[in-house]
Amino acid sequence: MAFKIRKARLSDVQPIYDLLKHMAGRELLLPRSLSNLYEMAQTFWVGENEEGRLAGAAALQVAWESLGEVRSLAVYEEYSSQGLGRALTLAVEGEARSLGVERLFVLTYVPGFFEKLGFKVTALESLPQKIWAVCFQCVHYPNCRETALIKDLGPAGVGG
Repeated sequence: MAFKIRKARLSDVQPIYDLLKHMAGRELLLPRSLSNLYEMAQTFWVGENEEGRLAGAAALQVAWESLGEVRSLAVYEEYSSQGLGRALTLAVEGEARSLGVERLFVLTYVPGFFEKLGFKVTALESLPQKIWAVCFQCVHYPNCRETALIKDLGPAGVGG
């Protein structure tokens, strides 16, 4: 199946919320509030199926200077293993590179997926900006069950 990957619009926020709520219910990611998604709509990429319906989403969150995070990567089950998650991650990575992000990280319950895309497992403690900005507010902190992974993108303006 061919998917259209594009930046999210405000009209995508409710479908993104529904997708993330669904995946959080399956304990595959942490939930996000609808108000947070409206605030962060410009950080999201979406994948549409052939009928133009939302099939997946992912966001780029700048964490600090040259550090970014892949957040809320989610794909409905019927579209898994069709390259959509990879395409969304690569869209986020491309945007990160264009912003000058040199290192991209993710916290995930599915580390193998990101390892296939060149991410390497790292200690959560190596990401102090994330811990103090978000993690300490999480109900699972300090007993995080997610795996931290990081990918070096190289110096700003290099690679692509």
